Amino acid sequence: MKFTGLMTAIVTPMQEGRVDEAGLRELVRKQVDAGVGGLIVCGSTGEGATLTEAEQVHAVRLAIEAAGGKSPIVAGVGARSTAGAVRQARAFQAAGASALLVVTPAYNKPTQAGLDAHFRAVAAASSLPICLYNVPSRTGVDLLPPTIKELSELPTIVAIKEATADLERAAEIRRLTGPDFGLMSGDDFTSMAFVA
Repeated sequence: MKFTGLMTAIVTPMQEGRVDEAGLRELVRKQVDAGVGGLIVCGSTGEGATLTEAEQVHAVRLAIEAAGGKSPIVAGVGARSTAGAVRQARAFQAAGASALLVVTPAYNKPTQAGLDAHFRAVAAASSLPICLYNVPSRTGVDLLPPTIKELSELPTIVAIKEATADLERAAEIRRLTGPDFGLMSGDDFTSMAFVA
C-alpha cells in the first residue's frame, strides 16, 4: 500500500460508552463513496488512546467490513510503551488492517536512539506498511529528520505523517529519504504548501 492522496482520520463514534457500530459503518461508507485514498481508524482523531485494546480492534474490523475492500484501512498505533505498540501492531495486522500509522510514544520523551529502537521493534513485529507519525505538540517528543532517514531504510517503513507545520523540515525529509518515501501532511493549515 502506498500512502498517497487524501486519507481521512475518522472519529470513533460512541453511544452509551461503547463503539457505535452503525455510526462507524456510516462514516466509513460516506468516506469510501467520496473516493478517499484511505481511512485512518483509531488514530488521535479517532480517540485511539481512550479506547480499550478490544475496542480498537473492534473498530478496525468494523471499518474493514464497511469499506468492503474499496479503501485501505490504516490502524493507528499509539501506545506509550514499545511493548504496547508491538501488541497493537500485531493485533491490527491479525484484524486485517492494510497498514499502520505509528505515532511517537507520548510523554516519555525518548532520545532519538530510543525512538529508532521503538519504531524498529514495531516494524519487526508486523509485515504491514508503516507510516511514522511525528506530532511533537501532542506527544512531547520530536522525531528528527536524520532518524527518519535511518528508519526509512527499513522495507516496511514507507511514509511519515509530519505534523510540525515546518515546511523546511518537509523539504529536508524529502531530500534525505528520496522520492519513493511517502510524505503526509499532519497539519490542515499548511497542507497545500506541504504538498507543493
